Amino acid sequence: MKYGKNVKEQAVLRILNEETTIKAMAEELDVHYTTVRDWVRQYRKKKDESFPGSGNRSATDAEMIRILKENAALKEENEFLKKAAAFFAKSQK
Repeated sequence: MKYGKNVKEQAVLRILNEETTIKAMAEELDVHYTTVRDWVRQYRKKKDESFPGSGNRSATDAEMIRILKENAALKEENEFLKKAAAFFAKSQK
């Protein structure tokens, strides 16, 4: 999946501001760890000139990030519910 310049910059800035880690961001965006690591390196090197040719698909990218975050939250919630169901099924025996 290709992300535009805005998404890459937002991801890098969240990492540099220590709001998240490279690993967590890679999982959130469903890209390889090294991809996000390279974005960070490129941004540190070139700042505003980073990510040429990435386009500017901010509305699409913002929606994709929202969907990915929602998907991650739903997966986490689903795992919790599975564990709770298993716990209660076990305790009723």
